[in-house]
Amino acid sequence: MSDPVGGYGPTEDATPEIQKICDKVKTEVEKETGKNSKEFRAIKYRSQVVNGANFLIKVHVGDYLHIIVHVNLPGDEFSLSGVQQHAKDDPLEPF
Repeated sequence: MSDPVGGYGPTEDATPEIQKICDKVKTEVEKETGKNSKEFRAIKYRSQVVNGANFLIKVHVGDYLHIIVHVNLPGDEFSLSGVQQHAKDDPLEPF
């Protein structure tokens, strides 16, 4: 069954481009969680095309976080929309 129009796509393995998005918002995530992370590695992601794109990303930081990042249409602005603590096997679901 396909995702509804405008919904998030399927979960995929993180790519180098997804890691770059994570790197752009790492400082914001650390401020939000109150923790500095030596490791900040993208594991999986889902994307949603909007006015730009939203990325729902599973990040390994010792534990696991799910983060939502909006990237504008030109691809030069990155904004963190949400951060949640999760277990390793939790599915990537919008929050």
